[in-house]
Amino acid sequence: QVQLVESGGGLVQPGGSLRLSCAASGFTFSTYKMGWYRQAPGLEREFVAGIWQDGTTYYAPSVKGRFTISRDNPKNTVLLQMNDLKSEDTAVYYCTAVGNPDYWGRGTQVTVSS
Repeated sequence: QVQLVESGGGLVQPGGSLRLSCAASGFTFSTYKMGWYRQAPGLEREFVAGIWQDGTTYYAPSVKGRFTISRDNPKNTVLLQMNDLKSEDTAVYYCTAVGNPDYWGRGTQVTVSS
């Protein structure tokens, strides 16, 4: 059974940091491109960051320089380090495994507020 389980969300003040984690199981993790998306209330789900099987990373312009995605293949885990958080980063964050088929987690809430 395929599972992607996100954790690490919460409430943080502007300028603060959070680290999201996604634990994967049930598929060959190392063969999948992994990514993070987010969805704020009333808005469409949007791409945040991605990491290829070889470790190459890419980011949405809105988070580049503040967020860092990484993966640990032996542990089947992908991380998203988020620094200098802003109120506009408030959203539900989803982990995804991009392949044939795609897999999605259920999301973790991140709220940036003073």
